[in-house]
Amino acid sequence: MDSTIVIMLAVAVVLLAGIAIVALVVLIRRTGGDRSPGRGPTPDQLADVQAELEEARRESAQIRVKAESDAGEVIRRAEAASEGALRMRQEVEEETRSLKHEIKELRADLERRENRLAEREERLDEEARRQADQSRKLSDSENELADRRKALDQIEHKQREALERVAGLTADQAKAELVTTIENQAKREAALIVREIESEARKEGEKRACKIVTLAVQRVATEQTAESVVSVLHLPGDEMKGRIIGREGRNIRAFESTTGVNLIIDDTPEAVLLSCFDPVRRETARLTLEKLVLDGRIHPQRIEEAHERSKDEVKQLCVRAGEDALVELGITDMHPELVTLLGQLRYRTSYGQNVLKHLIEAAHIAGIMASELRLDPMLLKRCTVLHDIGKALTHEVEGSHALIGAEIARRYGEHEDVVHAIEAHHNEVEVRTVEAVLTQAADAISGSRPGARRESLEAYVKRLERLEEIAQSYEGVEKVFAMQAGREIRVMVRPDGVDDIQAQVIARDVAKQVEEELTYPGQIRITVVRESRATEFAR
Repeated sequence: MDSTIVIMLAVAVVLLAGIAIVALVVLIRRTGGDRSPGRGPTPDQLADVQAELEEARRESAQIRVKAESDAGEVIRRAEAASEGALRMRQEVEEETRSLKHEIKELRADLERRENRLAEREERLDEEARRQADQSRKLSDSENELADRRKALDQIEHKQREALERVAGLTADQAKAELVTTIENQAKREAALIVREIESEARKEGEKRACKIVTLAVQRVATEQTAESVVSVLHLPGDEMKGRIIGREGRNIRAFESTTGVNLIIDDTPEAVLLSCFDPVRRETARLTLEKLVLDGRIHPQRIEEAHERSKDEVKQLCVRAGEDALVELGITDMHPELVTLLGQLRYRTSYGQNVLKHLIEAAHIAGIMASELRLDPMLLKRCTVLHDIGKALTHEVEGSHALIGAEIARRYGEHEDVVHAIEAHHNEVEVRTVEAVLTQAADAISGSRPGARRESLEAYVKRLERLEEIAQSYEGVEKVFAMQAGREIRVMVRPDGVDDIQAQVIARDVAKQVEEELTYPGQIRITVVRESRATEFAR
């Protein structure tokens, strides 16, 4: 910066010197041109020279002032540039110091990390060496254990051979015999424990249970009717069959198409048969045909009109049957849809037992048992009368009638205890309440009492045969007798092959297998008889 100022000052001085030299040369030329030999300058010439000198001085002064001004401006700019350069130099130096500091810190951090990595690598190398040592030790231990196992196997094999020679049995035979012995011993111990528990429970429960069940069965004796899939309608005369058939069979085709029921006209005098698996539809068709026979006019249009009137009549009959059942049981607050579904069960049967009458009978039994046990009889009646409500929709909705009935009861606002009793009465849901247990008991009593239900002869014979086969399959059984229409099995065992404890075990195993394999109403008693006789003759 100082050298720049000096240069500028030198340039200004050179300019001033040049201007002065130019002015002097001009003056000399003017004086020299007008001068005559031997004669000096005239006053006018001197005045002109002085004027020119004055003009030159003024111009020189102006030039000097301008040069000084320009030099000052240059100097100010140079100073400002010098200050900016100084600040920039300071900033650069400050930035340089900051960068040096950061580089120093980064180097120190890098050194620390390198040190830690080095230490970690050393530890990893040490761990790897230690694991390698452990692996070698484990491998040596495994080899040693393998050698010992081989030696033990050889010793065990020799001992087994020696034991087999001494006992005269192979290892599998000895194992099977041991398992059989332990199993028999466990069954004997379990039978003893069960016998003790049952004897203690019978002391308090047997008398009370017999009293409650007997009282309930004796107090309820409703009439049971057996219904089939065929209804008979009596006609006033055989000429009515021709009207029912119609010209070229159009009336009978229209009747079957409208009602969905098969109309059977055979040689039976003054009677026709209505066949359908849906009892409500069959009853509707019977009422329709009855109205047509009484009116005497039978044609497709009249069939449709009579069928519509019969449907309304059957619906009213269902509602009335449901209301009558609830009045008989003393239940008043029930949803109308449940009452209608309950009334539809009037036309449904289960093993020949009318479902609605079965529900009423079971509800009475449940109410009696609830009163004896000091429970709410109305709640038990409600649970029992609705436990088969799902049978009214079984043909329309897929699933078990117990679960369907529970869903219907829940939909129409029944109490959760009632819903649980419905869904658990066939053990499809685990029983959690006393009401559900009593509902099961009342259902079983109503369905299993003598004369309540019927089954086909073929199914009855197969069930008896299977009962005898199950009991005969156990070791030590000599004879088996199915008694009381298959509700009791008498099992005769050999006294020399089966003791009293084993007889109890056989009875329990037979009962368990019967429960798992067969379906039957009520319960089946299994009685195992073991008899020892000593006979001698006196001569």
